[in-house]
Amino acid sequence: MKQKLGFLEVIAGPMYCGKTEELIRQVKRGAIGKKRVQVFKHIIDTRYGKDKKVFSHAGLSFESELISKASQILKNLHPKTDIVAIDEAQWFGEDLVEVVQKLLKM
Repeated sequence: MKQKLGFLEVIAGPMYCGKTEELIRQVKRGAIGKKRVQVFKHIIDTRYGKDKKVFSHAGLSFESELISKASQILKNLHPKTDIVAIDEAQWFGEDLVEVVQKLLKM
């Protein structure tokens, strides 16, 4: 039986340094590589309207799912998803830690 091993990658930095742009670049590469990708963003992120996409300041975008709390990531996760991306993780609070720990064990 082959066990899947996950990992956590954090993209950190000050405002306007390209964090979301890097996240979009990585999920696009995953999608091109035939990986199943799910991107989540907090519903309060209305900086570019109430669109379901994640947007970078450079104008890049990628489809995402709007959620209001971290636990919804697990509820909305498709069984065959390979890559989970979370934009603006700080808006999900400490509950996100437990969700990520569960994701890493899947």
